Amino acid sequence: MVILVILINTLISLLLLYVAWRVWQLKQQLVYIADRLTVYESCTHAALNKAPENIYLSQENIYNLRQKNQALQMQIQQVRQIISLLLLGRQIWRRYFRKLELTSGKRTFAK
Repeated sequence: MVILVILINTLISLLLLYVAWRVWQLKQQLVYIADRLTVYESCTHAALNKAPENIYLSQENIYNLRQKNQALQMQIQQVRQIISLLLLGRQIWRRYFRKLELTSGKRTFAK
């Protein structure tokens, strides 16, 4: 009977030793995961710390570029209008001088 009690106590002790070893392994894994998460958090904090300021500056730069683009678009439109007026003036000039040339009788014929 004593041998049976000793055998059962030994089995219980071995089982508890195995459970303690598995808990210790789980603790080591949790420590590793916690350390990695701390590193990830510090990297994320460093990367995102200036994000609001950078976003604000980017928005401001985009606004300034849009303003410059709008001014350039107006200048392009003005240049197009000037070119259109010059082309229209050239057409009118040709028609006017062609009519003058036809009415004045100074036609030149190619030989």
